[in-house]
Amino acid sequence: MTATNRLPGHDSAPSATKRDLEAGRRVIGQEAEALDSLARSLDGSFGQAVGVLAAVTGRITVTGMGKSGHIARKLASTLASTGTPAQFVHPGEASHGDLGMIAPGDAVVALSNSGGTTELSDIIAYCRRFAIPLIAITRRRDSILTEAANVALVLPDAPEACPMGLAPTTSTTMMLALGDAIAIALLERKGFTSQDFQVLHPGGALGRTLLRVADIMHRTPELPLCGPETVMAEAILIMTERRFGCVGVTGIGGVLAGIITDGDLRRHMATGLLDMTAGEVMTAKPRTVRPQAFAAEALGIMNGVRNERPVTSLFVVEDERPIGILHIHDCLRAGVA
Repeated sequence: MTATNRLPGHDSAPSATKRDLEAGRRVIGQEAEALDSLARSLDGSFGQAVGVLAAVTGRITVTGMGKSGHIARKLASTLASTGTPAQFVHPGEASHGDLGMIAPGDAVVALSNSGGTTELSDIIAYCRRFAIPLIAITRRRDSILTEAANVALVLPDAPEACPMGLAPTTSTTMMLALGDAIAIALLERKGFTSQDFQVLHPGGALGRTLLRVADIMHRTPELPLCGPETVMAEAILIMTERRFGCVGVTGIGGVLAGIITDGDLRRHMATGLLDMTAGEVMTAKPRTVRPQAFAAEALGIMNGVRNERPVTSLFVVEDERPIGILHIHDCLRAGVA
């Protein structure tokens, strides 16, 4: 017989896989039940906490120790990325100078499962001394943190998913969800928009997805434009100089009446093209795009998603007047795909 190589800890018995699946489903189900209980437990305290944080003129400091600290870091990051200035301060570092990062006009959100985390004591005392609003997120209604807080958000009593009931699992999941709820409630209070979101997320796929046409379009005096009476000999010169592969034809009041592309030139090549006017050669009612449209939408229009032939340039119009032009290469350079 030939020995079969197995990865360390790899049990080929189907029963092991079945136990793993049962454990995974049990944990997720238990935490889902806890989240449902959390949603039902929200009351006026939640609105009070959001109101306190919305009134902050400085920034929100989020703090916590251990696993609660990891959730606190995530909450600070979520707040900052959704329009609420925030930072994480480690409780241990706070006692050694980082309390100076918390200033009048700020507020503190402290996360602690027990509500009695020793390392939080200096931050709690600092908040009381300088009248800095303190929001507590904890499971203990009768804890030191709860008593010291301006508003306490008490998590419902739900067992940890750990079979020994020791490892922070269900409790940290509820903290994470409650933090997200606070951040989104603040976002909605402030009327934070997708455009605001893009300003704070310029990098990565998210930033590229939210990029606006106005962010990457070419503006005057780069626009290739001419009037309808312009002779084609001159229109072609403008088209060649500006290098967008087209020239826009503007009529009364500067309204974009049509466009001349390489295709239009080819179609009129045998008809005394140079002696014709731009108005005679142009294609009327060209495809255009709004300056506040997403760049991805403009790319879709150029690619012919509306069952039209693809084009390489779009004029950007406001009140039917051209204020910019966008080439497909501009989208590609910006990483829009």
